[in-house]
Parts: sequence; structure tokens; C-alpha cells
Amino acid sequence: MAIINLRRYYPHYPKDKFLEVPDEVADALEEGRRMEHRQDNRQSYYHVYSMDCTPAIENHAMFLVLSPEELLIQDEDEAAAELVLANLAAAMTLLSPTQARRLHARYALKKKFREIAADEGISDSCAAASVTGAITKLQKFFIKNGWMPKEA
Repeated sequence: MAIINLRRYYPHYPKDKFLEVPDEVADALEEGRRMEHRQDNRQSYYHVYSMDCTPAIENHAMFLVLSPEELLIQDEDEAAAELVLANLAAAMTLLSPTQARRLHARYALKKKFREIAADEGISDSCAAASVTGAITKLQKFFIKNGWMPKEA
């Protein structure tokens, strides 16, 4: 067990706060502090300053490495997005072929209602009503299966 000073790793602490932690945690904190120090030195050495209207150092220019927590959050977000896409594929089978085609044109192909209407030879309002009806049908299906919270 190692004794660490939290103020060394968290500068917002006003006083010294000593804490006993396992050696692995102490090593991880020290490695993180070293990485941060190296990053600051790199920015100072290469003079990575902003050319925008705001005077700041450009963090993205140094290709910062994501923390383990950020990597986990990113993985969870990707898994949630994949689940939504799988659920959406299942829900799309409920739509009529016309609604599915128009919904795909509107959101996947980024077409305006006017363009969809011109392609299919219908009025703009008919295309909008078809897409709106498809969205409503999908919302009801998602709420019914518990994939989406019910709006008040």
C-alpha cells in the first residue's frame, strides 16, 4: 500500500490530503501525471497555439490519447448505436414499402420532401405526411418494446 498526496494529482485541492491506496492505483496515478506533464512539455516545445479568434492552445493538434474512462464511454455509445440500428431494422419491417422508401430517401439520402415528391410524382404534402406517418409508427413500436421512453 502506498501513501499518496491527492493535491499532487488534483490541483483543485486547497490543502494536502494524504491517502493510502494500493500500489497499482498509485502507479496508475503517477503514470497519468507523467503523461500529462509530457503533453504540456510537447505543447510548450512545439508552440501549438490557436490561429482562431480565441487565444488558446489547440488540444486536438497534439493528438491527445483518450483516457480509459473515455474509451469505455465510447465503446458503450457504439454498442448503444448498434443496438438502435438493429432495433430500427426490425421496426422497418412494420412499414409499408412506400413509407420505408420515402423514409430512407428523407433521412439516409438527405432528400427534401420536394425532391421525394418530384421523384415519385406526388405532392410535397403527401411525401411529408407519409414520412411523418412512418416516424409515428416507428415511435409507437419503439415505445411498445421499451426501446424508447414514452413522452408525456
